[in-house]
Amino acid sequence: MATMEECRDALDRLSDNLARAEGDVHAAAALDRSLSCHITDLDVTFAGRLQDGRIEVHDTASGPPREKAQIRLAMKGDDLVAMVAGELNFAKAWASGRVRLEASFRDLLRLRTLL
Repeated sequence: MATMEECRDALDRLSDNLARAEGDVHAAAALDRSLSCHITDLDVTFAGRLQDGRIEVHDTASGPPREKAQIRLAMKGDDLVAMVAGELNFAKAWASGRVRLEASFRDLLRLRTLL
């Protein structure tokens, strides 16, 4: 089971990857939205913003998200670490229910480029 530190590091690496992206991926990540990532097996939530192509984590709290973010992710820590490492395909994990992604329909259309 991934630790909280490993999950935070994975989010930082994901942020770095998004910041370096080009073309359609960069455009999709250039949203300005509140974001939460609930790590279900650790029962911890990282909350922050997706802004200027980066993920900025502002808060870490026990339990599910306290407030409803505009983009909401939920998954096990091992799945987050594996996705960022390129060992787990996000679209397949999402389709199989291993990863939950909730957002407005418009945001989902923009984010589909990242899938």
